[in-house]
Amino acid sequence: MALSVETALQPVLEARGINKHFGPVHALKNVDMSVFPGEVVALIGDNGAGKSTLINVLTGVLPLESGEIIFTGERVHFSSPHEARAHGIETVYQDLAVAPHLDAVANIFLGRERRQKGVPGLLGFLDNARMRRETDEQLSRLRVRVPDLERRLVTLSGGQRQGVAVARAVMWASKVVIMDEPTAALGVAQTGMVLDLIRQVRDTGIPVVFISHNMPNVFQVADRIVVLRLGEIVAELNPKTASIEDAVAAMTGSSRFSNREVATSD
Repeated sequence: MALSVETALQPVLEARGINKHFGPVHALKNVDMSVFPGEVVALIGDNGAGKSTLINVLTGVLPLESGEIIFTGERVHFSSPHEARAHGIETVYQDLAVAPHLDAVANIFLGRERRQKGVPGLLGFLDNARMRRETDEQLSRLRVRVPDLERRLVTLSGGQRQGVAVARAVMWASKVVIMDEPTAALGVAQTGMVLDLIRQVRDTGIPVVFISHNMPNVFQVADRIVVLRLGEIVAELNPKTASIEDAVAAMTGSSRFSNREVATSD
């Protein structure tokens, strides 16, 4: 079960007063957002709302223009996605960012290969048996079913490939997992598997930031919903008490929602 926001000691990741311009376009406007341990935070908004821009700023893909990023209680500045990953923040993108012509083991350890101990390791020999064992353990723990670890990902279903991408992120993420439209290209059954994976990650205590246009999916897994509109956070919703209609109204600027309205009552 997810940890309650109230009982969490402090956010794992915070955005404070984030601004970002692309020429004359003010893409992010004084954005404040917090991510607490053991929760799924859904980040929603129409196309151009600023969702991907915010994530790219938080993970070092785009430079921070103004504002602060607070990570585990300390002010940070990630100069690259590699630096964010080194701090335990992993991102799963819609296009998966996997190597389709490599197998599951190679994808899980891509760029982080285990070397053999001693002189063989110094000479660059890999510990393939260990990597295979750890991959099998990770996929089993997350209940990701891959017919054969030696099969290239290009031969697997979309859901299985996404499962490997999620398993890789979870294996190396010690603090936060960000998922940007992870179910966009999947069928119903495959989408259900990815949503289950999101819950499992959340239940390990690692928070998940879930970006999606699919409102039923959002309401199935989110513990909290943050709504971006035209670069501003305009609402925070409790999916237990709010409705899909409320979320759409906030996204589209309906008069039923005032700026930064919080719908969290039980």
